[in-house]
Parts: sequence; C-alpha cells; structure tokens
Amino acid sequence: MSKPPQSDVVSCEEIPVDAENPGKGVVAIVTIARPDKLNALNSEVSQALKEACRWATDDDDVRVIVFAGAPPNPPAEGERAKPNAFIAGADISEFVGIDGNTIRQRFKSNAWEAIWHLEKPTIAMVDGFALGGGCEVAMSCDIRMGSERAKFGTPEINLGLIPGGGGTQRLPRLVGYGRAMEMILGGEMVDASTALEMGLLNHLCEVDELEQKTLELARNIAGKSPHALKVAKACVRAAIEKPMRQGLEEEAIAFAGLFDSEDKEIGVKAFLERTEAEWVGK
Repeated sequence: MSKPPQSDVVSCEEIPVDAENPGKGVVAIVTIARPDKLNALNSEVSQALKEACRWATDDDDVRVIVFAGAPPNPPAEGERAKPNAFIAGADISEFVGIDGNTIRQRFKSNAWEAIWHLEKPTIAMVDGFALGGGCEVAMSCDIRMGSERAKFGTPEINLGLIPGGGGTQRLPRLVGYGRAMEMILGGEMVDASTALEMGLLNHLCEVDELEQKTLELARNIAGKSPHALKVAKACVRAAIEKPMRQGLEEEAIAFAGLFDSEDKEIGVKAFLERTEAEWVGK
C-alpha cells in the first residue's frame, strides 16, 4: 500500500472495506479542500486531483474512489456561515486575460478526464453546490450520491462560455437532450429532487446520512472482484461510447475472457461452498 498524496487543497483518506480484514482493501475518499472558496477548482486543485487519480490507479489496495467537497469552516463571529459545496465551479479569477491557446493547453490534460478514465469504480458524494466544473466532476464519476441540499448547474453560459470539462457530452447522456439543453442554455440550477428525477443523481439522502449511505454503497462494490469490476466498467462505458454491435462484441469477448481469470474460479467455488470469496484481482 502506497501513501496517499496530500496537499493544501486535496486530501486523500483510506477507509477499510472490512476493518477486521485489511486484505479486502480500502475505499479512498478524495476531498477537495478549499471551503472558503466553496471548493472551487483552480490549477492547484486540478493538479492535485490528477495526482490522486494516479495514486488510486497504482495502489492495488484502493478498490473504490469517492470524491467529496470539504464542509465549510465555522464562520468568524458576526459573519454568515458559507454554504456547503461539493465544488462550486471553476475559480473564475483564473480566466481573466486568458486566451484560447492558453486555455486549450491547460485543458489538454485535465482533472475531469483523469477521473473519467479511472478503471476503478468512482462515486461523487455531493453535499451542496455542484456547479460548472463541479457538476462536470460529478458527471465524470460512475455514480452520484447527493444530499437534500445538493444543487447542480452548468452556469457557464452566464459568462459567455460553455461547459468545457465534458459537460456538453456527458450531461445529455445522463439526462437526455432536452433536459441537457435547458440546463446548458439556461444556466439555471436544479435542486436535488429534480436531479434525482432526471437521472443526474443515483440516490438522494438526508444530509446526516449521506456519508454513511455512500460508504455502504462503496463497500458493497469494493467487496466484488477487482478484476471483474474493471471489466464490467469498461463494457458499460462501451455502451455510451460505441455502436451497439461493437459493444456487444466487446462484451462477449470480455465475458469469455473472465472464464480464464483466477477470480472466476474463486467466485464460483465460494458460491458452491457458500463461503465468502477471497478475491486476488486477477
């Protein structure tokens, strides 16, 4: 197990899948920690997220990655408390005076794609604002869990811009063409219940149950064969990226290939003997 990367703006925490059996690996919680800026994305955060993704990929003990935003700090006396945020968008101060060539280079290797290309399962734990780049981080994850105060939006149009972290591509695939166009062209936020109804959220939780429910889901997934999870994720991604005929062909090849894996033998034997599978990830 390698040591998780830490920085001033992103922290990584390891939660055992099974506290009594360290061999079952960990759930990694990657937290964006700029609460005074509502966890807004800037260059430093983006770089730290990419480093966290590299660590999660390379460390075999990491089974599932959860992305979260830090809660607000207690307010100073006489000041109003800041709202909760997953990621309240990009740090707009970094856009001043930036031209197209500069932003193109900056976005060539970005945090959204680093998260999207993780082969391990990912979950966004959204408590509060998930706007602009924050909404895109959530959509780059496989599953989205949200609290009752979660709010999603793509307000870039209000700056004379469009979503640039995959939003115009991933949002229609999640909520459909019409809903995506309304969000992207109108720039308005949707609340948690609307996000659940439209398919942007998988589950809606009470605020004080969000972390518990997210970890329950993460631990359940993490208890499966790491190798089968990787193959399953790749096949499901094929469904949204490739024609159906090609996806079916890739599924058939992947399914047959799993019959040559050690985890298949382990899983079948455990099922027949009514014991718990001890996966090796191969």
